[in-house]
Amino acid sequence: MTQIIIKDVNDIYEAAKTFIRINKLNFQNNIFAFYGDMGAGKTTFIKAICKELGVKDEVTSPSFAIVNEHKTKSNTIIYHFDLYRIEKLPELLDIGFEEYINSDAIIFIEWPQIAKNLLPETTINVNITVIEEKRCVEFKL
Repeated sequence: MTQIIIKDVNDIYEAAKTFIRINKLNFQNNIFAFYGDMGAGKTTFIKAICKELGVKDEVTSPSFAIVNEHKTKSNTIIYHFDLYRIEKLPELLDIGFEEYINSDAIIFIEWPQIAKNLLPETTINVNITVIEEKRCVEFKL
């Protein structure tokens, strides 16, 4: 299990750079499922990753839209999902979730529990926990 400790909010971009560097070869396995309690920093960390990847537009939480699409300066597409409000699997299928996860885009999913059975084995699970006011990002390659 790889671990990145974010001691301060000012360290978030350095942590994002480290996350990208470590996962560079795995961006071809383009799905990242982010787990963590409410307020742990999932959205904040994804925003930092997107910025470091060169996303041109403002990255906001997709809480109400369910999915936001972003493009990097090199035109790589990133889909950022927040599945917190999805209560039943048919709702997820109705928005075309399977088409998204079968695309060549980089995909970040917050609250992925409802989609767990739809995600490929190559999905990288990222756990964000708060330990004594520090954020700990854990993932296994």
